Amino acid sequence: MDTPGKVIISCAVTGAIHTPTMSRYLPITPDEIATAAIGAAEAGASILHLHARDPQTGKPDQAPEAFARFLPRVKQGTNAVINITTGGSPYMKVEERAQAAARFRPELASLNMGSINFGLYPLVRRYETFKFDWEKPHLEATKDLIFRNSFKDIEYILETCYGNGTRFEFECYDVAHLYNLAHFVGRGLVKPPYFVQCVFGILGGIGTHPEDVQHMKRTADRLFGSDYRWSVLGAGASQLRIAAQAMALGGNVRVGLEDSLWAGKGKLATSSAEQVAMARKIIEGLGLEVATPADARAMLSLKGGDEVAF
Repeated sequence: MDTPGKVIISCAVTGAIHTPTMSRYLPITPDEIATAAIGAAEAGASILHLHARDPQTGKPDQAPEAFARFLPRVKQGTNAVINITTGGSPYMKVEERAQAAARFRPELASLNMGSINFGLYPLVRRYETFKFDWEKPHLEATKDLIFRNSFKDIEYILETCYGNGTRFEFECYDVAHLYNLAHFVGRGLVKPPYFVQCVFGILGGIGTHPEDVQHMKRTADRLFGSDYRWSVLGAGASQLRIAAQAMALGGNVRVGLEDSLWAGKGKLATSSAEQVAMARKIIEGLGLEVATPADARAMLSLKGGDEVAF
């Protein structure tokens, strides 16, 4: 179902990229994650992309028990679509990454569409000390890390989750990932509408130049025609610039502290809701409307919040 002029705001409130040292506002505990998610929904996010973390150290945690500590509260606190990551962390095997989505059968789950270098190691030089011992080695090791998302891995997640009525946020970090998605479309393993989330600015993936954004859009248009819904996320300082370009081109956007810690040059965002509010201003300034959760469910053909297992 098309809803002309309406823009979906997805919000990823914590992720697995940033570490506790980088921002005191990064949600770590179940209570912080739930509060951040509900706040983002109240600010206008219709989709909440969720990761879990160890509440003591802030380290990424993909165990279903970790998600169970906040999923019911988020569901009770908002009508937004809940999107559970299957990306987890680049250090996790696919079976570990898929287990929360398999257990809780969300309306939406993320799915990385190809293997890439995933370089976070340049972040190390920005900090003299780290709050937790795991942070520096976690970042440094990405100099020799391939984030594995093989065809077999992708098939595993599809086979594990698709039968539960879960649809996917297809995360595409480069042009090849769009072709990988087209491969699965051709095999009949995924059905339209495809929610294609183009990721810009991760070291190892496509860059953040406006031509990069245009190229991904042109390629997706050619491969999927009217069968997909386009969304973008820009890492770090490129977040809102790329969001604004995508909105002007008819796309949807993702913000949140997973993707960027900032709310302007040199200013840490105090919450993901702050970034949602900034994106909302751009949407409304362009004469567009923020999509409601009901709009997002219609646009993406989702099963509804009453059919999840949490």
